[in-house]
Formats: sequence, structure tokens, C-alpha cells
Amino acid sequence: MNPNHPIHRADFGRRLRVVPLIAALLLGLSAAAGTPAMAQSRPAPTSFADLSEKLLPAVVNISTSQAVAQRQQGARPEMPQFPPGSPFEEFFRDFFDRQQQDQPQQPRKSTSLGSGFIIDAKNGYVVTNNHVIQDADEITVILQDDTNIKAELIGKDPKTDVALLKINTNHPLVAVPFGDSDAMRVGDWVLAIGNPFGLGGSVTAGIISARQRDINAGPYDDFLQTDASINRGNSGGPMFNLNGEVIGINTAIFSPSGGSVGIGFAIPSNLAKQVVAQLREYGKTRRGWLGVRIQGVTPEIAESLGLQGHKGALVASITPNGPAAKAGIQAGDVVTKFDGKEINEMRRLPRVVAETPIDKAVPVEVWRKGKSQQLQVKVGELEAAEESGLLAANPEEQRRQPQQAPAQKPTETLGLKLTNITPELRQQFEIKPELKGVVVTEVAGNSTASEKGIRAGDVIIEVGQEEVRKPEDVTAKIQKAKEQGKKSILLLVDRHGDLRFVAIPLSQG
Repeated sequence: MNPNHPIHRADFGRRLRVVPLIAALLLGLSAAAGTPAMAQSRPAPTSFADLSEKLLPAVVNISTSQAVAQRQQGARPEMPQFPPGSPFEEFFRDFFDRQQQDQPQQPRKSTSLGSGFIIDAKNGYVVTNNHVIQDADEITVILQDDTNIKAELIGKDPKTDVALLKINTNHPLVAVPFGDSDAMRVGDWVLAIGNPFGLGGSVTAGIISARQRDINAGPYDDFLQTDASINRGNSGGPMFNLNGEVIGINTAIFSPSGGSVGIGFAIPSNLAKQVVAQLREYGKTRRGWLGVRIQGVTPEIAESLGLQGHKGALVASITPNGPAAKAGIQAGDVVTKFDGKEINEMRRLPRVVAETPIDKAVPVEVWRKGKSQQLQVKVGELEAAEESGLLAANPEEQRRQPQQAPAQKPTETLGLKLTNITPELRQQFEIKPELKGVVVTEVAGNSTASEKGIRAGDVIIEVGQEEVRKPEDVTAKIQKAKEQGKKSILLLVDRHGDLRFVAIPLSQG
């Protein structure tokens, strides 16, 4: 992720400033004045007071602390500067050395604030963001009446930035239910309550600005966007609909400066409540797993595959012995439906698979060689695959390849200089011994292939979804595609074990 990218949240990495967040939406009443009345499901409320009074007791402040070393081992106070050879230099050096030995380092507490909400009053379950409690040694939940209760961490999920806590108390608690985030429409009113800058119980309101936002926070990004006034200390707080149901967990803001500019993001409740249910039952997530590496379908790729519309998820490689491999899914397939759900874009597939029950047999529709095919796959468990090391397997190891052809004079096509793989080229470009195909030795700077990211050292494995073993194979398949009137040709390219499909337009070939 670009270190200068203006999206801020605590778990984005060391390169970004930490700005824990909650969506706090501003009323744009003056801006709306004078505009024509639009049809809506319900009139704009004249006040949020009754709803706020009902919801405030369920929203909590979260304080965390972490023990950190006061200074690094061997650090010392800055010593005054003296002229070289001065007797004071040795005196002060001895003094500071004795001070450092006599005063052992004392750890200090680093504290941070966030927000959360109670989902089960009887059992004391509290939901917040993972980055609010990450690395905390001690977690305290603070109720609306300032009652402080030590919390137990039940489970956390960095992939969606959700965490579940539990508090044990005889103090009466108030809980709020999850609502249906999929039912929210752009323009719907929402209410948010949180703990900005430690100012607990702050209530704000606004609208849903957009849906299904991908901010590169994780593999399951599907954020609700809101015209939120987001501030430090509000991460993990709830976003409510006007029925008082939680439809989002406020997490991040878009801001060039780190302050609020009215663009906030919330984890949708339909994603969060499934994660919370798993954390509550297992103490960890148990996600469905397909065992494929995918990429998006561009218009060029869709045209080269004969696929109407650039939809679906293109399978770049298959994990050996994974669910997809056992079901017969192949590299080059485009997954268009999974368990009856349309896969309109690549990033929808990981979430749909993750939400599918483990061991469930589901239908999968793929586009393969110009026609649709139906397959059946038994969904695996992602966490089990990670623990067993299956995800680290090299898909090239399962390829059954014929004997490599001898080296020959390079062939030029599509602005590429191609040749067979020789021992010298394997060493020069670090090509794995088992990999077969045609190696790119040069790329013309003004070629379409260069624009598409092809570079020297790449190994072309397939052209038009058919294996190639020598440069003449590449030339012949390109010529055939031109004769068939195709506007682009699909290449399967390996770069240091990373497989991807690249569609190259043929107009400049």
C-alpha cells in the first residue's frame, strides 16, 4: 500500500499514522435546504433524542494498556559537550555510567482509547475493532455511568478487524442487536455513538454515502461509506439504522491530513456478525476455502476468452490437493457463480467462499474454453490450510510437462524477444528447474506487452489457454488468433513462481 495513501487506521502498518476511528455523521440540513424533496422510505427525523437515549447505554468506551520499556538497553542521557581532553569529560562520563547502573529501567504503561458495543447483556459480550485491542496487556470496558470493568479477550480477526470481548459483572447491561447491512441504501440515515478523544457518549448522525468500498484494508473489504466526522478514539463503535440496529462497525477514514473530511468507512454488520459468531463459538474464525489464486477479468481478458462482459474471478493457479483441484477447477477458468451467488467481480469470490460452511458441497459455475460448465466442490477450511502449509505449495510442482526443446535463435513477436529456456537463462533469471515454457529475453519499450507489465525473465507457459514449449508455438497461436479475428490473446505468465494471466491486444502484433 502506498505510504502516502490518505486512508488511516491503526492496523495499516508502520508506514501510516495511527488514527483509530468511528463514523460520526454531520447533519447537512442547510445544504439540503431548497432542493426538491426526494422519495424516501421514511421522513427525515426531527430529532434523534429518543433513539440516542435508548442506545447510549449499550455503547462502551474501551481503554487498553501495554507495558513498554522506558528506553532501549544501553541508552543514556545526553552528556554535555566539552573540548577534547577536558577533565570534565571523564568526570561526567563516569557520573552518567554510574547513574545508568544504579537506576534499573522501569517499564511504563502505554494507553489508548477506543469504542465498542454490547451485543449480549446476559453474558457480557462486547464487540470492537481488532486494532483497538491489538497487543494490549490489559483491556478495560467503561460503561456509560463510568463503571470500569476488566475485559477478557475471547477472539480476534485481523483480516476483518473485528474483536470480541467478555466482561463479568453484576452491573445491569444493555445490549443492541445486529441489523441487515445489505438492506441499507445510499442516502439512508444512520446514527453513530462513540468515544472521540475520550469524550464518551458522543452522538452524531448522517447518511450512507456509498456501499461495497474496497480500501485495501484486507481480503474481505466491503465497507459502507458514510459522511462521517471521524476522530481519534472512536474505532470499534457502532453505526445504527433508525431501528436502533447495528449495521456497521466504524473503522477507518479517508483523509490527507489525518483529520475528518467527511469520508468514513464501516465494516458491514452482515460480515461482522458471522465473524463474531465464530469467535464466540471457537475463539477464532473458521472460514471456507477454495484453494485458488485469482485475478480480475479485464475487458481484454474477457474478449480473449469469449466471455460476455468482464465479470467473474479468473483462476490463475490451483493449490495442489485443495478443494478446487479435487473438484476439477483449472487455471484459466473464470468463476462466474459460487453456491448460486453471482460473482460479478473478482473480490466478491473470497468473501462468498469464506462465508460458506466448511465441508458443504456447493455448485460452482465456470467459464472454460468458450462455454459455461457446472462443477461441484466441497469447501475446505482456510485456517486448517494455513496451519498445514498448503497455501505455501508451489502450483508449478503439479504441472506435468513434456521434455524441453533445445535452445534456438530468439523469435520476435508482440514486441517480445522469445527463446527456449537454457541452463544459462535459468541461472540468469532464477527460473525454477521444473518450469517449462518460453522465456522472454527482451521487451520493446513502446510495445503493448511492455504496457501490460511483461518483462525480461518472464516465462510464457500458455498462449490462448494452450501450452507452449518453443517460440514457434507462440508465433503460431498468435497468427491463428489473428486469423480468427480475435482482438487480443491471453498469455499465462510465470514470474518467480507467481502465475498470472495477461491479455495482449493483437493490433500491434
